[in-house]
Order: sequence, then C-alpha cells, then structure tokens
Amino acid sequence: MITTIIFDLDGTLLNTLDDLASSVNYALCQSHYPQRTTAEVRQFLGNGIRYLIEHAVPKGTPQDDFEKCFACFKAYYMDHCLDETRPYDGIPKLLHQLHDRGYKLAIVSNKLQPAVTELQERFFNAYITVAIGESPEVRRKPAPDSVYRALDLLHSSRDEAIYIGDSEVDMATAHNAGLPCISVLWGFRDRDFLIAKGAFHIASQPSDILSLLSDAEA
Repeated sequence: MITTIIFDLDGTLLNTLDDLASSVNYALCQSHYPQRTTAEVRQFLGNGIRYLIEHAVPKGTPQDDFEKCFACFKAYYMDHCLDETRPYDGIPKLLHQLHDRGYKLAIVSNKLQPAVTELQERFFNAYITVAIGESPEVRRKPAPDSVYRALDLLHSSRDEAIYIGDSEVDMATAHNAGLPCISVLWGFRDRDFLIAKGAFHIASQPSDILSLLSDAEA
C-alpha cells in the first residue's frame, strides 16, 4: 500500500522555467555570452543548476570564466526565483486531496537547499514539510540520497512510497531508490521522449495522479 509520495519540484509541482531562463540569460549577459531561448533552457533542466550553466555557456568556455558565470547565476536566481514561478494549474487542488487522504508528502530537488526551502515554504507549507535539495551532504539526483533522506524524515519505507517527476532524471532517481515512478507531461519533457526513456505510468494533468496511484499499487 502506498502511503508516501515523493515529488520532484521544477517541472512537476512548480513552473519555474521563466525565472530560470531569465536568470540564465542575465548571467550570460554579464559574461558577454550569447543568450539562450526558453526552449533551450528547458532542455538543459533536470540535472541541477551546474549542469544547466555548463550547457548554457558557449562550448570551450574556460573554467574560471564558467565559475564566474555560475556564481552570477546563483546570486541572481536566489533574488529572482519567485518573480514568475507558480504552481502548475491543478497542483494545489491535488496536494489538498492527497493530504486529506492521509498521504505523506515530500519534495526532492536538484536545486540548492536554500532555494528549495524558500519555494516549499512559500507555496506548499500547508501540505509538504519535508523538502530536500542539493547540499554537500546529499548527492544530486539521479543518486537516491535525497529520496532516502525524505523517507527517513517521513518515517516511511521504500515499499510504501512512489516517486513523481517530469524527466528522465526522475525516472532514474526512482529506479535507483527502488521506487515506482509516475511521469508527468506538463513539465520539461514531452510524451515521446519519456516513453522512449521507459516511462510507464504517465499523467497528462494533475487530476490523473489519483487514479494512477491506484494503478501503481495494482
């Protein structure tokens, strides 16, 4: 029986794309690098912000210059991560329903812990109190560390938990943690891409999650 749901954050609960894209382009501009389209930034997401900037800067960027751009991005994003970011339509209602049904809920993310904490407290504190981000003590997804940390804090076991995310990184994270996975289509990856990567349970909209939970338990 599933009692515990572990959610990815960006692309699953929150539409963070516009704030991430604007922060990327601010940092690129400060380094006099070409700008990236929102579609390009979308494809770079899912593996953490260092991966994001590594792919946003021009190929062959010297390491010292990359580090300056990366630091600029982090500082700017921390100040602007709430400019346009909002929960996806249907997510607040879904969390309310899951909470009322007694599910234990958590967030795991490759964002830095301070940003994860701020976003969790701003948008989801009524339903989610465990939110794990990247830190020196927790390896980034697809390593299972953040999932294990969340399960420990919720006093849940792997055999009663399920993972919900929007990317191939989330599927790999669920696999590495020994959890079934529901993939969502409103985030940063498309249906064909997710199916090609092995997605099985797929939600087209947040309201699909409740029935998919029953399917995953079967």
